[in-house]
Order: sequence, then C-alpha cells, then structure tokens
Amino acid sequence: MTVHAVILAAGRGTRAGPGAPKQYRDLGGATVLRRAVEALRAAPGVDGVRVVIHPEDRAAYEAAVAGLDLPPPILGGATRAASALAALETLAAEGAAPDDLVLLHDAARPFPSPRLIAQVIAALARHPAACPALPMTDTVRRAAEGGLAGATLDRAGLVRAQTPQGFRLGPILRAHRAARDAGRHDAATDDVALAQAAGLDVALTPGDEDNAKITTAQDLRRARALAAARRAAQGGRMDIRIGSGFDVHAFGPGDHVTLCGVRIPHERGLTGHSDADVGLHAIADAIFGALAEGDIGRWFPPSDPQWRGARSEIFLAKAAERVRARGGRVGNVDCTLICERPRIGPHAEAMRAEIARILDIPAERVSVKATTTERLGFAGREEGIAAQASALIVLEGEA
Repeated sequence: MTVHAVILAAGRGTRAGPGAPKQYRDLGGATVLRRAVEALRAAPGVDGVRVVIHPEDRAAYEAAVAGLDLPPPILGGATRAASALAALETLAAEGAAPDDLVLLHDAARPFPSPRLIAQVIAALARHPAACPALPMTDTVRRAAEGGLAGATLDRAGLVRAQTPQGFRLGPILRAHRAARDAGRHDAATDDVALAQAAGLDVALTPGDEDNAKITTAQDLRRARALAAARRAAQGGRMDIRIGSGFDVHAFGPGDHVTLCGVRIPHERGLTGHSDADVGLHAIADAIFGALAEGDIGRWFPPSDPQWRGARSEIFLAKAAERVRARGGRVGNVDCTLICERPRIGPHAEAMRAEIARILDIPAERVSVKATTTERLGFAGREEGIAAQASALIVLEGEA
C-alpha cells in the first residue's frame, strides 16, 4: 500500500494582499509551498508528493521547488474541489491502487508536523477517512447587523478542521465524482464534506496550532515569525545587514515624473536610461549594497539596450529576489526624495504601498519622505531630483 501526498496549490490567495499568490510568498528564505512540500516529503510513511498548480503558475512553481526532483505538477481547476478531483483522477490514471492512501493537504499550511501526519495515516488503518482537528476554545458568536455582536453559539462539540485529510483513493475518488455528477461538487470547502456526503465515517485526529492556514497578510506575518523562531531554536544565526543608496537624475522634456513607482504629473520629466525613478533606484542600490552584491549597474548595465525605458520596479524586484535567494528578508527601507518640486507629501502613501508591493513586505516597514535643499545646489535650482535610501536586511544562518 502506497501513501500519496497531494498538495493543493492552485488557488489565487487574494486575501493575503497584493503580490504573488500566497503559496509563492517568501517564508524565511523558502516559499510557503516549498515548506509544505518539504514537510510532507520528510514525514514517515509518505511515499511521494504531487502538487496541483494553477495553469498560469508554472514558472513560479518551478522556481519554488527547484532542486526537489518532484514529479510533473498537476494542473488544477477553478475550485479547490476541482483541483482535488484532478489530482485523484491523475493518480488513478497513473496506476495507483484503489486501496492506496491519499493525503490531501492545503499548500497554505506550511508547517504540518511529522506527528500530525503520522496520526492521520495511523487512523486510516481503522477508519475510511481521517481529519486533524483542534477544539474550539474561543467564544463563538453570530455577527448581527450594524457590526454588533449577535447570539452566542454553543461551542461544545465544535472543532476547527485542518489538513492533510486522509482517505483511500477509491472511495474518495468515487465521492468526488458523485458530487460532481450531482452538481454539488464545487461548493465543498474540503474533502471531508464530500466523504461524509458519500457515507464515509471520518475519524478526528489531533491537530496542531502551528499547522495554521495562511489566509490574510497578518497570517503570513505570523508564519514568518514562526519560521524565524524555529530556525533560532535549531541554532540558526541571523546576519543583520544595512545598506545605503543614492541616485540622481536630471530634468528633461516630459509631462510627468515617476518616483517610487508612482507617476506624478509635472511640467518636465526625468532623463535616464530606464524610467529614471530615483527613489526605486536608491532603494535597490541600498539592498544590493547590504548584500555586498554591487549596484543596479552591475545587474542592469546601462549599455544594454534591453533596459532602455525599463520600469524600475524590475530593478527593485531583482534586489528583493537576491535577498530571498540568500535565505533572508527585507526588514525595512527608508527613502528620502530631495527636490523643490513636485510636492511629495500628497503621494507618499501611494509610494509606500508600491514599494511594499514590490518587496512583498508590510507597508509599515516602508518610509518615504522628502526634503528640499533650501534652493541650494542642482536640486535647489530644479535641475534634477536626488534620492537617498537605507535598507536593513536579515540573512538567517549566514553569520
């Protein structure tokens, strides 16, 4: 009997905020998906892992699991249930036996413990299905109209279901097909609901608070803190780096300037090989400097015509990618724009949001401010705009 682990990673994860789907977000030097894959692969009793992805995510998937030597991904459907069915059909078509065990796991749960997984597998020796769950400890209320608290619900017997949920391949595949044929397939929020509808008893096994699902940006921050705490507990060391960057671009013909990713109407533009965004250039150089990996010119030479007119978002995203490749994270960035005009204040929040999006960090870790030179120097004469920036990065385990 073979134990197949299937990781469902075809969702869009829009509630996690701007950026890549949550399964491809960085989690202390590895993506959420990679951590889930590694956890299932390392669990005793698991013979293989398959991943279900969105058709548009092939490149992101390949980058996330590079070096893990996994079988080809399975293309998912428009709903979670459709993706699970696609995986089950694929396993059956590839020759998996009806009595083989299947563990269906959400990619957004990156920390399933070996013990949790083993308990699910063990329960399948006595039951046709199993699901890890945690008791409901908080008071549960209904939400009334107007944002008011409604009636208190009895929490006795209520649990919070987790994954991986375990089944035998034959029965859970039949349950999915029956729900699909009855027109109630896509409404299922997990596989236990479909198993119960097919008459299968589902055993509850102990869940784990660390096996929490990442749904919102706050969940992602908690998961990153947990990843850092685990690394520290295992003897990992943190290398804290600080870098600085400075950039200048002269005014030229044009009707707008782009600063920190935000287009601002102006009677003149900024000249440069790219879009001349001095703010993003300074921040990128600060990050490259903290890594001791040169500057923008090293990674994107101005002599290369492919970067003519390029969006500076590309440069900053590369700097962030280099941090993740080193197993680190951006702690915070601070950028000061130096000019007489245009006025920066009305656009500062939009700039912070754009920088946070590109770096995939909370906006509260981004500072954008401005100053003048009291009409002194080239900035005071409105010949151009300058920017200076600093960045703190944390490389775990490199010290």
